[in-house]
Amino acid sequence: MDSSFSNRSQDRALPPETGSGKGWGVARIVRVAVWSVFYFLFYLVQQVSELVAPLVLILGIGWSALPHIVSIVSSAAGGDPQTRDMIARVAHSIPDHVEFGSHLLTPSSLVFDGLLLMAAAALCATLSTIAARTM
Repeated sequence: MDSSFSNRSQDRALPPETGSGKGWGVARIVRVAVWSVFYFLFYLVQQVSELVAPLVLILGIGWSALPHIVSIVSSAAGGDPQTRDMIARVAHSIPDHVEFGSHLLTPSSLVFDGLLLMAAAALCATLSTIAARTM
């Protein structure tokens, strides 16, 4: 069953005949070169995004859940004052943000960045497919 995106050779229009025959060949080479560069860039961004997005997302979710886990452990610690003191020190040592150079990282910003990277991967997958079909 043929779709509107069929790649059969008879579906493509033949180039107009030119006197020397070089004009169409150079134009096609330039077009394929440009689309190849775009395809490479889209595919590179997609691969990096697919690799980094889950890591950033899990790191953000884990960082935001850590204070809640520490409070659960603190309430389950019972009456031992040394254990409660140690857990309180750990709870106070968890930062709510980290400044890395000029970037401010928070748990919610990491989750948002992870979701944004997933959206970038989906967009680049779509664009690389369009670029591959256009070549």
